[in-house]
Amino acid sequence: MNGAHDMGGMQSFGPINPEPEMEEPVFHAEWERRVFALTLAAGALGQWSIDKSRYARERQHPVSYLGNTYYQSWLAGLETLLVETGVLTDEELTSGKPDGPLSNELADRVLRAEAVAPAMARGDAFRMDSEAPPRFSVGERVRVRVANPIGHTRAPRYARGREGVVEMDHGCFVFADANADGNKIGQHCYSVRFSAQELWGPEAQEGDCVFIDLWDDHLETL
Repeated sequence: MNGAHDMGGMQSFGPINPEPEMEEPVFHAEWERRVFALTLAAGALGQWSIDKSRYARERQHPVSYLGNTYYQSWLAGLETLLVETGVLTDEELTSGKPDGPLSNELADRVLRAEAVAPAMARGDAFRMDSEAPPRFSVGERVRVRVANPIGHTRAPRYARGREGVVEMDHGCFVFADANADGNKIGQHCYSVRFSAQELWGPEAQEGDCVFIDLWDDHLETL
């Protein structure tokens, strides 16, 4: 979708001053830790995918998105999903009190304390078995399709219409764009190399390049 979240290459946001990697804490406040835990626990209920979760965060009002911190956006997306899937009502969310017990289906999926560590260690698998051949080959020059998607997409806006070279075929993975809409299908995912000048114009540093992971449906032949 075309939203405030897709900020790559946009001007007037000022310089980026990242914290040194070795000095940055995992969480800057206790509430961030709790939002992280709530998001994972609610995700274990199986009512949405990780891509639908990202899409919920992207659908915030632009003013809210740009004003929120990272974990504030996580919380906003979680609240949206809980209500949209019927896990909670607006009234329950506002009051902080349930109207009744969880359904048996949801209760059976509750992430218990003793299951947290194994679940975190296991993670999720997004590689898919598929006999579908790749549409593109390593070394092939490709173009990112020009599209204005309504839903979630992993193709950044700044790369649309730009030409690059396929550097690697990662294999078949869940296609995030479709998965956000509840359609779990697999496509080949490629690492595509773009020159900085192709993306940003002649003022970009000559010789610099950017690698972007893109799926079959994001690309077209020249």
